[in-house]
Amino acid sequence: MTHSIQATLTERLTLSRPTERDLPELHALHADPEVWKHLPSARHTELADTRELVDRYLAGWEVNGVDVWVARDTATGALVGMGGPSLRGGRAWNIYYRLAPSAWGRGYAQEIVAAAREAASATGRDLPLVASLLEHNEGSRRAARRAGLELVWRGPDAGNPDPDAVRLLFADRPLSEDTLRLFAS
Repeated sequence: MTHSIQATLTERLTLSRPTERDLPELHALHADPEVWKHLPSARHTELADTRELVDRYLAGWEVNGVDVWVARDTATGALVGMGGPSLRGGRAWNIYYRLAPSAWGRGYAQEIVAAAREAASATGRDLPLVASLLEHNEGSRRAARRAGLELVWRGPDAGNPDPDAVRLLFADRPLSEDTLRLFAS
């Protein structure tokens, strides 16, 4: 993996800080019903929803020097998705990955998680890496396990309009009660 101020390169991906130019494609990704089949209520219906998300990630970049990247196929420049480490409450790195359906099952999440692990470590903050996902999202669950993360918590998904939804937390180490509450509430 190579890093520069502008981008991180994995075997097949160029991971870069989001820009205004990325917004239309990122909105299309986040508005795609297939991407949100596990949580339809989170689907972006307005460009403002995506802008708010990107602004949150850009704020993380400003404060922490790293946050979620735009992931593009290095060979073609095509959008693969978004992903990376986002600091949560100063207690843990939330490892995020949201991929376009055309990129599912191709190992891209593993490249993003490996880069996120390296980027989080490079900050000098020895904090847990956590993947928070819905139990019925088999693809995300497989990706978390393949990344070497272990299931550390299972419980209700607070705030989900589906009262039967179950949230899973995978992590690279046991989590403190405070960190569990941060992710589980």
